[in-house]
Amino acid sequence: MRMQALSGPHRAVLALGSNLGNRRDNLQGAIDALADTPGIRVNVVSPLYVTEAVGGPEDQPEYFNAVVLVDTFLSPEMLLERANAVEEAFQRVRTEHWGPRTLDVDIIVYADKVSDDPHLTIPHPRAHERAFVLAPWVDADPAAELPGHGRAADLLAKLSMAGVVRRDDLELRLPE
Repeated sequence: MRMQALSGPHRAVLALGSNLGNRRDNLQGAIDALADTPGIRVNVVSPLYVTEAVGGPEDQPEYFNAVVLVDTFLSPEMLLERANAVEEAFQRVRTEHWGPRTLDVDIIVYADKVSDDPHLTIPHPRAHERAFVLAPWVDADPAAELPGHGRAADLLAKLSMAGVVRRDDLELRLPE
């Protein structure tokens, strides 16, 4: 993969999710793989949340979710390419929209960039309505702002936390 250098670094927020296999290990593996990428520095890892599946088919296993804050010299497109490669390394299969998956890595925000490109919409088009994204993000960065929507904490306060449980006994760590 060719990494595109930019001036910067730029702050990005990535949401991680897994509901197949060893979910905690999948998330930790994604964090480690992102940290091993030239041009990406993982600065903050949120607490882990266990959440019910949203959308998609019924009767899915619960998700493990977390958010990481990174500084990157990669362009948004290259960051997406790396996120997809990390998913593939964990055997992510895209057969069913919002179906079960070993790993999901979504770009929630990239600096203050706003893009409605269908290949990469920034900020993530549904982040403002997803407690499983906002709760770990607010834990990781209480002052977080979602461009076009406002403070993440204010957005979270408007949402139900039913089915979204912080699990402090299941720790994720910053890579060494």
